[in-house]
Amino acid sequence: MIEIPVYLFTGFLESGKTSFIQDALEGDDFNAGERTLLLLCEEGIEEYDTERFNRPNVFIEVIERESDLTPSHLEALQKKHDVERVIIEYNGMWSLDSIYATMPEAWLAYQETMFADATTFLSYNQNMRQLVFDKLKSAELVVFNRCKRDGSMDKMEFHKIVRAANRRSQILYEYAKDDVEVDDIEDPLPFDVEADSFTVGDDAFAEWYRDINEEQNKYDGKIITIKGRCVTGGELPDDKFIFGRHVMTCCVEDIQFAGLACKWENTASTLEHGGWVTITAEIKIEYDEIYGEEGPVLHCMKVEKAEEAHPEVAQF
Repeated sequence: MIEIPVYLFTGFLESGKTSFIQDALEGDDFNAGERTLLLLCEEGIEEYDTERFNRPNVFIEVIERESDLTPSHLEALQKKHDVERVIIEYNGMWSLDSIYATMPEAWLAYQETMFADATTFLSYNQNMRQLVFDKLKSAELVVFNRCKRDGSMDKMEFHKIVRAANRRSQILYEYAKDDVEVDDIEDPLPFDVEADSFTVGDDAFAEWYRDINEEQNKYDGKIITIKGRCVTGGELPDDKFIFGRHVMTCCVEDIQFAGLACKWENTASTLEHGGWVTITAEIKIEYDEIYGEEGPVLHCMKVEKAEEAHPEVAQF
């Protein structure tokens, strides 16, 4: 199977996606002759000037409705133009799951970049938080354009919104076409993961849970003390329970229980289902049937009843 690299550009209308793609296709470093399918999932004020493209090898197709994103339709467009790669200018009002769930098998996401107008981003985030989070959560690069150097822009405010959704994305602030600044704000974790033993506070659970899932190996062998709820019963053996908390990522509608496998030599089934506990445990990265693969397993040394955490629902 021939792999088709996909370059996905997301962001809301008039956020700068078209300008960036136009500039990229005008240069020989990004447009060296590859047959390219350019999918337009929204059409703003600015239009593409195909005569300025470095090579006449770009085939533009418009996707008018989110429901048109189907594997068969996308594959048909690929074969129609016999393309070697795909560039997608995505509609900011559509869920990213729609495109990722419908990409043909041969299509592989090579890069995902989000563009945002710094003058309107905070308003979008306040009024359409779930859509903003959807575009930030998997972006490898976030570009804030139309930034100002007059002191009216607090970069930390933008930085925190991005980091609440994605700790790994690179952030750029664009003040003018040739005036770009890389975000270099450090994000220290609110606990000392370098220590052999550390405590995670109630307000740091969400960050810890995300970090241990993203970089689990650095936690192998560490001793942790942390508060959460226990899930028992069902098909779990007597020496196992699930430890975790409800986590809100961006809004009330997406609250879900985030848990990890726990082993306890005492009878885990005697714990209150849903009850709050503080555990001290050694983290081991090992295979567990609950995951069906290797993952972080908390080997409890101590389990004590506790008052509920504050806040009760963990947040980033």
